[in-house]
Amino acid sequence: MNWPTFFTRLGSAVVFCAIMLAGLLWNEWSFLVLVSLIQVLCLREFFGLMKKVYHPHYWPSWLPIVMQICCLLFLWEDALIATVNISYIKIFRFFPLLILGVGYATKPKADKAASLSLVGVLYIALPMLLLCLLYQRDTLLPLMVILMLWCNDTLAYLVGSFIGKTPLTKISPKKTWEGTLGGIILTIVAVYIWSCFKETNFSSTFWMGLALVSSVAGTFGDLLESKLKRMADVKDSGTMMPGHGGALDRFDSLLIATPFAFIYVYLFIQ
Repeated sequence: MNWPTFFTRLGSAVVFCAIMLAGLLWNEWSFLVLVSLIQVLCLREFFGLMKKVYHPHYWPSWLPIVMQICCLLFLWEDALIATVNISYIKIFRFFPLLILGVGYATKPKADKAASLSLVGVLYIALPMLLLCLLYQRDTLLPLMVILMLWCNDTLAYLVGSFIGKTPLTKISPKKTWEGTLGGIILTIVAVYIWSCFKETNFSSTFWMGLALVSSVAGTFGDLLESKLKRMADVKDSGTMMPGHGGALDRFDSLLIATPFAFIYVYLFIQ
C-alpha cells in the first residue's frame, strides 16, 4: 500500500465527488451541464491521445472543434427544442457523417482523423446521451451507476493493494484478479445492503444486477483506456486531477458501463 499516493488520490476524490454530486443532485439543468462538461473534457483528451498515435499533421485543425460543437448540440437537442423551439436542430444528428465525408475529401490521410472522430462520438458522446436517457427514466439511475463504479474502483484498489498477487492483464500490470473480483463482489454486497434500507422503484435484485453489469463493464472500460494510453505512450490522458490523471482516466469506466447499464435497465423493465 502506497499511503502518500492513497491520500493524494483521496483528497482529489473528495473535491471531485463534491462537484459530481452537486451536478447529479441539484436539478436537471445541473445534470445536463455536468454531462456536457464530462463530454467536452473526454473528447478533448481523446483527440489528444489519437494525435499522439497518428501524426498530428494528418489532423485538420478544425476537426476537433467542429466535432465538439456537433456533439454538444446533439446532447442538448431536447433542451433546445423545448426552450427555444429550434426544430431544425435535429439536422445536427447527421453532421458527424458529413464531417466524416469532409475529412476524407481534405488533406491526404485525413481519413484516419475523420474516422477516429466518429469513433470518439460512439465512445464518448453516445454514452453521455444514454446517461441522460437513464436520468429521464429515473433520476436515481445515473447516480447509482456512478456510485457503483466509484465503489468498485475504490474497493478493487484496496483489495488489490492488500492481497493482490495475480496480474489481471499486461495492459494494466497493477490490476490483479484478486482486486478485480473483490471489487465486484463487495460492490454487489454493498448495493444489496443499501437496497434493503432504501425504498426505490426497483427491487434489490435489480440493483444487484445493475451493480454486476456496471462493475464488469466498467473494468473493461478501464482496460480499454489503458490500451489507448499505451498506444499513445503516455501515463495519463491529462492532468485534471492530482493522483487520478485526466478526465478520461476518471470516466473511462463510465463510458463503457453506461451503454451496458442502459441495455440492462431497458431489458429489465421490458
